[in-house]
Amino acid sequence: MNGSRELPERIVQSARRWIGTPYMHQASVRGAGCDCLGLVRGVWREIYGHEPEAMPAYSPDWAEAGARESMLEAAQRNFEPCPEGKPLQGRLLLFRWRADAVIKHAAIAVSATHMIHAHDGACVCEVAISPFWRRKLAAVFEFPALKN
Repeated sequence: MNGSRELPERIVQSARRWIGTPYMHQASVRGAGCDCLGLVRGVWREIYGHEPEAMPAYSPDWAEAGARESMLEAAQRNFEPCPEGKPLQGRLLLFRWRADAVIKHAAIAVSATHMIHAHDGACVCEVAISPFWRRKLAAVFEFPALKN
């Protein structure tokens, strides 16, 4: 657990600064462009100062091209698991488009009912975690505690 109520608030504040950033595959530049992973990477950099690992290039159909849970594996290496899986403030949310597909979408929870994400064809936005999104939710993680 991240141990501090302040960290989730900082994460949400950072994510909200990305609202309006246009969708751009593989990008992670606030105001210029990002995809869902780029949003998470950008928030991580704003909170921790640098990314935890190098990001390899990936095609738009990377998940369909292989059956490897790349996004889930990266989250398991760099975030703290949330066994209860609740989308609470400042948590990383991972989604599967289909039950038999690999995880391919990420968002940051604003609260138990709303999230911020980048979606193909749209700008970064804050949306309700509707029944559609709840059905697709596959994993929830906490950002790691800040080191003193």
